[in-house]
Amino acid sequence: MGVASPSASTAPAWGRTPPTTLVEVLRWRAARHPGRRALVYLPDAGGPEPEHTYASLDRRAGAIAAVLRGRLRPGERALLLYPPGLDFVEAFFGCLYAGVVAVPAYPPRNKGHLPRLRALLADCGARLALTHSKTVDSIRLQVDAQPEWAGLELLPSDAIPSDAADGAAPAAPAPEDLAFLQYTSGSTGNPKGVMVTQSNLVYGAHYITQQSRHTEEGVSVCWLPSFHDMGLVDGVLMPLYAGSLAVLLSPVAFVQRPACWLQAITRFRGTHGGAPNFGYDLCVQKIPAEIRAELDLSSWFCAYNGAEPLRAGTLRAFAEAFAPCGLRPEALYPTYGLAEGTLMISGCELDRRPLTRWVERAALEQGRFAPAAASAAADAKSELVSSGRAILETRLAIVDAQGRRAAPGRIGEVWIGGPTVCAGYWQKPKETRETFQAEIEGEPGLWLRTGDLGHLDPAGELFVCGRAKDLIIVRGRNHYPQDLEATASAADPALRPAGAAAFALEAEGEERLVVVQEIERTALKTLDAAAAGAAIARAIGEEHGVTPHAVVLLKPGSLPKTPSGKIRRAAARRQFQAGELEAVGEWRGAA
Repeated sequence: MGVASPSASTAPAWGRTPPTTLVEVLRWRAARHPGRRALVYLPDAGGPEPEHTYASLDRRAGAIAAVLRGRLRPGERALLLYPPGLDFVEAFFGCLYAGVVAVPAYPPRNKGHLPRLRALLADCGARLALTHSKTVDSIRLQVDAQPEWAGLELLPSDAIPSDAADGAAPAAPAPEDLAFLQYTSGSTGNPKGVMVTQSNLVYGAHYITQQSRHTEEGVSVCWLPSFHDMGLVDGVLMPLYAGSLAVLLSPVAFVQRPACWLQAITRFRGTHGGAPNFGYDLCVQKIPAEIRAELDLSSWFCAYNGAEPLRAGTLRAFAEAFAPCGLRPEALYPTYGLAEGTLMISGCELDRRPLTRWVERAALEQGRFAPAAASAAADAKSELVSSGRAILETRLAIVDAQGRRAAPGRIGEVWIGGPTVCAGYWQKPKETRETFQAEIEGEPGLWLRTGDLGHLDPAGELFVCGRAKDLIIVRGRNHYPQDLEATASAADPALRPAGAAAFALEAEGEERLVVVQEIERTALKTLDAAAAGAAIARAIGEEHGVTPHAVVLLKPGSLPKTPSGKIRRAAARRQFQAGELEAVGEWRGAA
């Protein structure tokens, strides 16, 4: 059974005074639709499925806010340390209702999480952490072992009675007030706290609603972590703004059994939901035919892919694998965004298959976007996917190294303007000026520098080519790491797809390429590391004209990634230099 795409008119009927904060949004919905189901969480092991109506979420947020007001002043920060579930959502809105700045994070389950949490706490200065009674004891053990965290109060929010608010009205923040700090994933360096305002959140939710034509009849199904910008803004806040149902799953459950995501879309008639590249790849690789036969994805009209750069092969493979399940190829929805822009910046048109362009690989290496001839050899061209266009008040520009708009046909840095741009980095005025207050030569106004390289075609379609900081330059030629990584992962059956990181190091006075690659778990006992490493080096040499200085084979699951699955190349480089990679073998090129 097919599904009709929603109409372009998706703005909620707010009346004469549209909301300017999420506090107003939730209060408005709780007053008008108190019994309507807003959120449901599907536990990993089955059993009871916690849910919230607008009224019950409003009540829980008010109760948590009442307790927070007795401990923190408006504007102070509160860390949110929750396992997956609805308690995080309650606490987030509790902070908004109290005028407290929420700082989403994840509970420290092992020592590997502590460096990031240590840096985050030192930066935001939180003296209270909200958590759950089931995890408070284990978190307290971790906290007590850190002398610099002495005095950090742990407050289990689920122990707060729902009548704690006792009729007290929530805070009434101004649109420009800080709502929360979204710490960047750290894919290119140490995490920084992005200052997201109340107006950023409302505009961002409205922007996604308009781009994806999400309505009150829609159903969002999301497994991305709520402490991450994509999981929070798109998975929780946008559905609440739109008045639709938000179905949440555990990220761990998805990674262990990716079928649970598509089964939830089938069960709830999901219309909206997405993932980075690796999520779609995992579904193709790990969902067997007998489970696919039970899926009905015909209701899914916006299957967004929020990774950058996008991979045409990932989109094609997913569309082909699940076409028998009713998935329409037009449902695949490439998009572009980042935490510093609240979340979404551009998106393709609904009901249109993803737009791709074949471009000359040699031209890309020279910073040019040149169409490739149809007869060009496969290793002489690259297929790039459009991330769509910006709408409403959001603006895009491609800027060269001199701060001027890039000439037609040239690749430059993607700059963003408009209400989606956040206020800056918390307590980092220098980085804020450099990143959020850039100026295009000869033009008024301030822009956000994304650090991403891209091309904007005459129709406004954005093609993201890579990150400027990750760009690998060997002997005067530009190499985009994602291209090298895709070649590496496909070089041998023992290698894990989307399990590579490519980066450059200086050796003997010049840039040298290093590739680290995870192996499949099934290959641990039979791996010929020398042969697999040589296969990677040979494939990269043949396809890209550059020979790696070193190839390191890694244990499954040990490649540094962000919570949303993006490869942390800077972290992989640091681990390689420090000899901290969990290696099972290595290949070295000739000296």
